[in-house]
Amino acid sequence: MAVQIPFATISKVHQTTVVEDIFFTGLLQQCQVNQSESQWLKDIRQESKSWLSRLSVPTRKDEDWRFIDLSSLTEEKFVAAQNVKATDDLSLSETKHSRLIFVNGLYNAELSDISRLPSGVYVGNLDNLPKEFDAAKYFAQQHGQQDAFTALNTAGGRDVAVVWVTKNIVIETPIHLIFIADGESEASFIQPRTLVVGETGSSLSLVEEYVGKGKYFTNAVTEVLVKNNARVNHTRIQQESEASYHIGKTAISQERDSHYTISEINLGAKLFRHNPEVWQRGEQTETNLNGLTVATGEQTSDTHSIIALTKPYGTTDQLHKCIVSDRAHTVFNGKVFVPKEAQLTDATQLNRNLLLSSKARVDTKPELQITADNVKCAHGATVSQLEPEEIFYLRSRGLSEADANQLLIDAFAAEIIERIPLKSLRTRITQTIEQKVKH
Repeated sequence: MAVQIPFATISKVHQTTVVEDIFFTGLLQQCQVNQSESQWLKDIRQESKSWLSRLSVPTRKDEDWRFIDLSSLTEEKFVAAQNVKATDDLSLSETKHSRLIFVNGLYNAELSDISRLPSGVYVGNLDNLPKEFDAAKYFAQQHGQQDAFTALNTAGGRDVAVVWVTKNIVIETPIHLIFIADGESEASFIQPRTLVVGETGSSLSLVEEYVGKGKYFTNAVTEVLVKNNARVNHTRIQQESEASYHIGKTAISQERDSHYTISEINLGAKLFRHNPEVWQRGEQTETNLNGLTVATGEQTSDTHSIIALTKPYGTTDQLHKCIVSDRAHTVFNGKVFVPKEAQLTDATQLNRNLLLSSKARVDTKPELQITADNVKCAHGATVSQLEPEEIFYLRSRGLSEADANQLLIDAFAAEIIERIPLKSLRTRITQTIEQKVKH
């Protein structure tokens, strides 16, 4: 059974008296799962199907979805993605021999290369999972599994990327998971799934990347379990086609003395939604969330984060930045829960937004819910534009107006980009942003 969060306000699942939702039912009917998969996985899928039958697509009437409209998504007619060939080389110089590639949700052995990974780590899919790794203990066992889109992924996902690092193993080489979507021939429906387990005392660096072309709907779920004294540095890159839809969930569970950092960069998709949800299960747990969203044209990009500090001495630091231009719309809603049991915790949360157009729109709602009485917590949000005084200063030093604007935009984004551990990825992201918001 899925773990139940003890805070009723953390995740309000949209429930309805409707017997079935046409959108979800239509997608489920197209899902073709492997009939030879393990019985435990079949049982989990059936449970998710049963739960999903009681849910409907969230609407603006739901508090957690009131800032965005999903009607453009539900009006599309998506079909299950077909197996296609992909030849794109998206590997980074640091991950050329430690990459796992999925095309339209299915593992692609020809494009993948994990030849340089040391012993003590498994990177692959469920088909070749070592017997000593009991995936049934971890798969679909985290909080939030009964959310509608998460349940849809569990019920009908076709494959699972697995990263498992055993006890006290330190992986120096970054592991690169690349999910390629191809919706050029028809509007496709793709459900990537990732399971990451860092055993006690282990350490790993992970890059999770989403790219694609054409029109498609990506419904992605990633589960990360960080055990006692383990470290996970997680980079999530979303650069989907701007005709696509992307809804993602990253569920993180941390045990005592563990460290988890996520740096997410959101650049693509017509409509994007990401739900990072962190549950600190042990004392002296550290969590860092770094986010950068760049939205242009008529893109809609929504980040809804949840951080639950349930034990004493936990710390969390969240900084999410948005650059918004043209008629684009960004949303940030960050919730931090500090119950009575979480004494002596330290939580900070800040959302900073840079508007480059008078028609761009930002909705921001940082939240703290605290019942502990011996904590240090702070949150805030800012919305600003490029400062005329700063532009004037740069122009007085010989820069053109366009170059001055770009320099200030780059500086705003750099604070997040510099936290990504891979140099080649930092360079690529910086160049992409410059092209995307060029004035």
